[in-house]
Amino acid sequence: MQAKARSVSVRWDDFGNMMRLMGLAFVGVLIVLAQTASAQARSDSLAPLAERISPAVVNITTSTLIEGQTGPQGIVPEGSPFEDFFREFQDRDGEDENRPRRSNALGSGFVISEDGFIVTNNHVIAEADEILVEFFPGDGQPKEELPAKVIGTDEKTDIALLKVEASGPLKYVTFGDSDTARVGDWVIAMGNPLGQGFSVSAGIVSARNRALSGSYDDYIQTDAAINRGNSGGPLFDMDGQVIGVNTAILSPNGGSIGIGFSMASNVVVKVVDQLREFGETRRGWLGVRIQDVTEDMAEAMGLDKPGGALISDVPEGPAKEAGLMAGDVILSFDGVEVEDTRGLVRQVGETTVGKSVRVVVHRDGGTQTVLVTLGRREDAERDDSGEEDTPDAPAEENADILGLTISPLTDTLREDLGLDAEAEGLVVAAVDEASEAYAKGLRAGDLITEAGQQKVETIEDLEARMGEASEAGRKSLLLLVRRGGDPRFVALSLEE
Repeated sequence: MQAKARSVSVRWDDFGNMMRLMGLAFVGVLIVLAQTASAQARSDSLAPLAERISPAVVNITTSTLIEGQTGPQGIVPEGSPFEDFFREFQDRDGEDENRPRRSNALGSGFVISEDGFIVTNNHVIAEADEILVEFFPGDGQPKEELPAKVIGTDEKTDIALLKVEASGPLKYVTFGDSDTARVGDWVIAMGNPLGQGFSVSAGIVSARNRALSGSYDDYIQTDAAINRGNSGGPLFDMDGQVIGVNTAILSPNGGSIGIGFSMASNVVVKVVDQLREFGETRRGWLGVRIQDVTEDMAEAMGLDKPGGALISDVPEGPAKEAGLMAGDVILSFDGVEVEDTRGLVRQVGETTVGKSVRVVVHRDGGTQTVLVTLGRREDAERDDSGEEDTPDAPAEENADILGLTISPLTDTLREDLGLDAEAEGLVVAAVDEASEAYAKGLRAGDLITEAGQQKVETIEDLEARMGEASEAGRKSLLLLVRRGGDPRFVALSLEE
């Protein structure tokens, strides 16, 4: 009986093992099927999407008449990643080198309405006196070229709006929400790289919110191939919506190395709407000079953490009329928290001219709300009349404070430093190169106008501000320093 029982037990164990093996095999089959399905999904062709949106993508050729110039001339500043793509070199056959000649450039664009509005980069069409738009021919259709006129341009975002008159409605594409684009999302770039005609490249969103050089920059970085000639072309998401305008590349050799930049569509849409309505941009203007708040500045001003935008100067304008002051830290603008200066500049610029907005500032250890009616930045840039009004300062002996040799401002120093007769403050006569002040950029000739967010005219004023900061338990003293008329705040440690 025992032998028989053992025999049955062995057979039952074998059955269990077999079932486990079958279960593992079944799971393995499911994994293989899932991997196959995933591979098939990844290998799906982009052709249907490209065919659907490509009729709205155009090539742009510009022509510029150059008077009495020698050598090739571009239409963008030298050193730009998008200089004149295919320059015409004047003939070397003995003709007059100073005769007028034409320079051509190529770029890309895309149609945004059936009645012929086209978006491209400003640097593609800048200074051109003739613009031709070539449409993607499609299957069995002849190539079509139409002249375009410029509706408006914006140098700050490098966007231009063109218009063509077609015989019928045009195929067009729509803008998507660039804020929803995630790092890793697939994207498609279309355009006219290196003058080769219509071309498609694919990649992913490599990074978001890149800033290159402008105040209103909000670039999407992508590894989709972007080369010279792609400028002004669209960056599409997988729904066929435009989430960026291909604008620049980072490259040591002028060719794509997988670092391209497209201006985010949420910036472009606002610019295009204004160009379409007014033929120019109309950005809000607050009228302050600002800088980021560092950790030591936050500590010196009694803020809980760095953040906001520190006002370093308030020239004539909306902010001054509303009562904003140098030393205020803007914490909130129109109900939105201010993270840094870049965010504030963009938000103000995108706000309607003439709108009254609530600005929450940190001042004198507390918060205040100021109502400001915004002006127009373009008007302010045409008439920058901000000046400083400050009284005289008495003469005193020099003093060594915080790694600085400080001297009272005299008429002689005003003249030597090229300052206005009304300028006031303390002059930095010398800076200890081993000091924190030197490391933070202070130099001889700088003018200290405030300490602890209060004006200083004498060395006693500065020493008093230092004492007040120490009594308040602060480790740093905030100085307002001017150089060449430009102000900035610097926090210096009070601890030796």
